Amino acid sequence: MVRMMREWNSPVYAFFDPTSIIETVNGRRAHAFKCMGKGCKIRIRRNMRKHVGTCWGDEVLQTAYEAKNAEDVRTKIVASILCNGSITASFECKGKGMVTYSHRQRTHTETKAELVCWVAESLRPFDIVKDRGFQCLMKTGRPEYYIPSPQTISRDVKLVFKRN
Repeated sequence: MVRMMREWNSPVYAFFDPTSIIETVNGRRAHAFKCMGKGCKIRIRRNMRKHVGTCWGDEVLQTAYEAKNAEDVRTKIVASILCNGSITASFECKGKGMVTYSHRQRTHTETKAELVCWVAESLRPFDIVKDRGFQCLMKTGRPEYYIPSPQTISRDVKLVFKRN
């Protein structure tokens, strides 16, 4: 495995570590890129755009393609998302008004923010995230869907209320 530094100008490359890894797959050499998404440990050789859409969101990907080049995307979009990807930033992003539903699966941070809000507003116990019925509803059709532990929910509720 050899590391190689190269210029990658397409906006999609801004979401990956700029140092690619050369892997040998079925006797052929291929570049592999590590995703810079928080908690994402995936290395991608192809379909980078599809991965960015699922890992970062289609809205972020669309905004990236409106920028000039990968460096602009990396400094203006990716850096701010990585910097502000905290649980409290997710609360600040939530608007007031009509409830809307997204067809896109939530990120880990968005899931935690929604659950913290629901637990706090509805006076639910933190252990409700371990309830069989709750898990069944949340994971139906998406068995890999991330549900944080009761300890994580408890910590995040304390964190959010400490900041307010």
